[in-house]
Amino acid sequence: MNFFSSNFKLGILGGGQLGKMLLYETRKWDIWTKVLDASEKAPCKISCNEFVKGSLLDFDTVYNFGKDVDVLTIEIENVNVDALEKLENEGIQVYPPTKALRTIQNKATQKLFYTDHNIPTAPFSRFAYTSEIKDSLSNGGIKLPFVWKSAQFGYDGQGVKVVRKKEDLEGLPNVECIAEDMVDFKNELAVIVARNTQGEVSTYPVVEMEFHPEANQVEYVICPARIPENIAAKAKEVALSVSKNMEHVGLLAVELFQTQDDDILVNEVAPRPHNSGHYSIEASYTNQFEQHIRAILGLPLGKTGSKVAGIMVNLVGAEGHTGEVVYENIATILEMDGVTPHIYGKKQTRPFRKMGHVTIVDEDIAKARQVAQKVKETIKVISK
Repeated sequence: MNFFSSNFKLGILGGGQLGKMLLYETRKWDIWTKVLDASEKAPCKISCNEFVKGSLLDFDTVYNFGKDVDVLTIEIENVNVDALEKLENEGIQVYPPTKALRTIQNKATQKLFYTDHNIPTAPFSRFAYTSEIKDSLSNGGIKLPFVWKSAQFGYDGQGVKVVRKKEDLEGLPNVECIAEDMVDFKNELAVIVARNTQGEVSTYPVVEMEFHPEANQVEYVICPARIPENIAAKAKEVALSVSKNMEHVGLLAVELFQTQDDDILVNEVAPRPHNSGHYSIEASYTNQFEQHIRAILGLPLGKTGSKVAGIMVNLVGAEGHTGEVVYENIATILEMDGVTPHIYGKKQTRPFRKMGHVTIVDEDIAKARQVAQKVKETIKVISK
């Protein structure tokens, strides 16, 4: 099939920043794109060939959107999988496949998948409703502390809470959830696995993630991770096992814990380009967005190695600021060597909303980390 400067149509469910960065690559190759998003102001709107406003969770909207595209992919997991399955059965190529997406959409189902396939993960208990947890605590079924996770619709730290005492359960939504044992870890790591429609597989270098203590959001992604080679090899091995068993197509970002005993446990996965791979735009031979396009179109995968060390700093809305966004001190960070800001195009900011990211590249990872700290302290995402 001819994808370039042709009648081929690629559909993307979701019009946020990940979709916008995918569109950088489709425009580079002149691939025709159609995007569905619920917001008229979605970042993707200015870059696609056709934009459709509508709910990603509505069966008819998703089904009708996908009927006239050749390949359909996602930039967010919270989409109507029943509609995707119908499209898949009618001959539309859907990546990731709906079987993999169903597993990943629900964190309880995802955790059971790891258990069933002997993939190492933290022990957990599954509950139909949050209200059942108190009884389990009283009866000794689970013990404090633990991590509460909503089974569905969690993202960017939402739907996750550390529960240290019974009172911490107050105010949590009464939904299907899991209670996961706290993991005593040295590092939070991630590996992005790429798999194309021919079954060709490659992995990006292991990255290290540093999280905001309150928002439970990634603040820094460091590539390569500052870990021994044998630990990196173990992390890649576990990530490849997840990929093989899920039989995904496209990218699979596998988030991992490195325990104090140097075991590797799977935290969760995302079947799409991921925050942990943003550094690749400046630092890698093939960035993650181009790689996703290559994979879902059945093209040869690109080289995943890094040309230079890279660190990504998330730009999120400052606490106490809601409204029309202002980026303070961008000119100042542009004076620093190796610094590239990416602004996502969201006009309204709020506390901890992802508004952009900054990549810092350098041959010396330690120097790049120092610059990243300076960037974090300098640039501010505030409201007017």
